[in-house]
Amino acid sequence: MSEEANKEAEENRKNSEDVRSESAPMKEYSADSIQALEGMEHVRMRPSMYIGDVGVRGLHHLVYEVVDNSIDEAMGGHCDAISVTINEDNSVTTRDNGRGIPVGLHKKEGVSALQVVMTKIGAGGKFDKDSYKVSGGLHGVGVSCVNALSQHLRATVYKDGKIWEQEYSKGKALYPVKTIGETTERGTEVTFLPDTSIFKQTVEYSYETLSNRMRELSYLNKGVTISITDKRQKDEESESGYLTETFYSNEGLKEFVKFLDGNREQLIQNVISMEGEKNGIPVEVAMVYNTTYTENLHSYVNNINTHEGGTHLSGFRRGLTGTLKKYAESSGMLDKLKFDVQGDDFREGLTAIISVKVAEPQFEGQTKTKLGNREVSSAVSQSVSEMLTNYLEENPDDAKVIVQKVILAAQARHAATKAREMVQRKTVMSIGGLPGKLSDCSDQDPVNCEVFLVEGDSAGGTAKMGRDRKFQAILPLRGKILNVEKAMPHRVFDNEEIKNIYTALGVTIGTDEDSKALNLDKLRYHKVVIMCDADVDGSHIETLILTFFFRYMRELIDSGHIYIATPPLYLVKKGQKKRYAWSDEERDEIANSYSGGVSIQRYKGLGEMNAEQLWDTTMNPDFRTLRQITIDNATEADRVFSMLMGDEVPPRRDFIEKNAVYANIDV
Repeated sequence: MSEEANKEAEENRKNSEDVRSESAPMKEYSADSIQALEGMEHVRMRPSMYIGDVGVRGLHHLVYEVVDNSIDEAMGGHCDAISVTINEDNSVTTRDNGRGIPVGLHKKEGVSALQVVMTKIGAGGKFDKDSYKVSGGLHGVGVSCVNALSQHLRATVYKDGKIWEQEYSKGKALYPVKTIGETTERGTEVTFLPDTSIFKQTVEYSYETLSNRMRELSYLNKGVTISITDKRQKDEESESGYLTETFYSNEGLKEFVKFLDGNREQLIQNVISMEGEKNGIPVEVAMVYNTTYTENLHSYVNNINTHEGGTHLSGFRRGLTGTLKKYAESSGMLDKLKFDVQGDDFREGLTAIISVKVAEPQFEGQTKTKLGNREVSSAVSQSVSEMLTNYLEENPDDAKVIVQKVILAAQARHAATKAREMVQRKTVMSIGGLPGKLSDCSDQDPVNCEVFLVEGDSAGGTAKMGRDRKFQAILPLRGKILNVEKAMPHRVFDNEEIKNIYTALGVTIGTDEDSKALNLDKLRYHKVVIMCDADVDGSHIETLILTFFFRYMRELIDSGHIYIATPPLYLVKKGQKKRYAWSDEERDEIANSYSGGVSIQRYKGLGEMNAEQLWDTTMNPDFRTLRQITIDNATEADRVFSMLMGDEVPPRRDFIEKNAVYANIDV
């Protein structure tokens, strides 16, 4: 899928998010609560408008949409248990113990409310402000979209002492809603099988991806038990006999921030947290300081990860900076500092999660994940200010340690500013300002251009000979670049290889409150391709470069500009016949098809291929495979990078042992 399509699809999906008024009184959740807004004839024709895309991300989004309905019940206090099961055939079953979708006759539509919910776009209790105070998801279109994009879906409702059921094919009901038994339980169960004619790339679910989201939801909705089971994977130690995890959080964000920061050395042992309501807006915050030099802020609105930030994040920053600065000045600890402290200094080594519930959120930004409600900013700022003021007064030892960290950060920033200015002076459009090792392309339109970051001079030389000089540039990197996860900012900007990356790409570094912010207006290539050897060292270099992009050039990832090349592992030959293989299984399959007399060459590095081979397999747009780097779960990506590239050895060892065969990071 192209980066343009990715961005358009994500914008369409996020633009669909809605929540209803919190101030409205609650009444019985019945058939009359369901409002049908419009048909869904074109869902199957243009699915990306509703779920983002029809690739791996969109496939998993189907599950999130169904689970969102259960979470809405939990947010309203009607549900405390949700289960997700991946079945053997890659269908998915979700179950909750909420009130159950209404099954009575819908007056306007003349059929069961269950059928209206499942077959009409925009039909759902979320549109009736008497039914839900606050909800997440897609305008109530979620479950009907899932139905439209499924080969088969079965909805089972446990309500009013009876079990109700209806089945559908590609969004159309197969029979009227009927009762199939009696029960003392309540809730809704949905089983759906994605339609292979829509999801042509794959219909195979990733347990890890779904598990990470369920864990996240459990922290964001404390007191709710969320379990996930994979019936494709046996587990003799599990009671069910299958791979199963159950998530439950007593303390919510407080536990979440501990989980995220588990691989970092703590500066203070306590988690600073608060939960309350300010100006009618529920606000929950948890934060902790560590000894690293990176800032990790994660924000949510109604369980939606707002990775572009917004008014709740700016309110947090303002409350944090103002309160800490006031305390630091009154303590006299800043008296000897010869320059002012800035907002960045107060956030160095900070991991924080901000979660707000907003009745009518207004989303903006590139992918509609930036909160625009102005009233939220002051609510969060006041909440954070009160929380921090109380904590600093009650914990003077911690307060002193935090201020000392701020002072060190200010001194390091002062040094980094000089280094950053050096980078800025070198980052110019003239050819004289480009790195000496860069072999640039002739096309001047960034949309057409791509640059390969290549491991070593040898492979760089081969890539230069094999490339298409019109639109492909080559930047060789010497050895392993700096591990930015453990380096102070001024060391990052001092590093020669990193300076070359900044200069070659042409991006400028911000000088405002967020000193790492990039100005992408001058980006010289719209595809930045990491091309390393297909071995352990190559994977390590890939991870180092990705860590740098994640921490210092996140905007490039969010905008869909970062890719990884996939060179082949083997060349299989028999006489004049030859084929390349990208895995051991593919190698064996090719060798068997040649039936004897086969020679197999294992490529240990890019330098072992000649220019023609490298072009044919890895650089030719007509035949190559590029993996676009996307971030589906920013909190999990943050945790994985800190684990892999940080100081703590045991978590890294556990990760490698569990992923010894396929140790790929899906960020």
